[in-house]
Amino acid sequence: MQAWTDPRGKSLTDYPRPSVAVDVAVLTVDETLKVLVIERPDGTSALPGTFLRPGERLADAARRALRDKASLSGIEFHQLAMLDDPGRDDRGWVLSMAHGAAVPVAEIPAEAQLTPVTGIADLAFDHATIVELAVDDLRARYSAAVDPARFLGDEFTVLDLRRLYEIVFDRRYP
Repeated sequence: MQAWTDPRGKSLTDYPRPSVAVDVAVLTVDETLKVLVIERPDGTSALPGTFLRPGERLADAARRALRDKASLSGIEFHQLAMLDDPGRDDRGWVLSMAHGAAVPVAEIPAEAQLTPVTGIADLAFDHATIVELAVDDLRARYSAAVDPARFLGDEFTVLDLRRLYEIVFDRRYP
């Protein structure tokens, strides 16, 4: 079988290729809205993430990152955005598929490091942007449904729901 070529006679191998990564913003409520972070070898904090392996699907890589770096498995997450700024990673040209998840704090491993979403400015790469996207997504979902992340569990009071909404939307209700 002959390799594909474009009208100029170039094949796919003639074009530069970026690395592809996945990063996952796992949000939870623990007195405030928080995000799960991991410590990188250089001492900085980042979201759980990893590079895509050959033949691997993005969702499988995200599951692997959560399992291997955050000891989380079986949680639901979804794609938020593809981040493609060529300078987003100082290690080279890396595209990242950002994912978001919202998990009740009881499902987060006790050893996990949680940080308030208001304190994300120092995250590595453009991970603060990913957290902002995840917060916006969470707020949109809470605008459409009562407790889509099930932060409150099966039974809760109206006061519990009010407090949760004050945390999620970062505002006080009169």
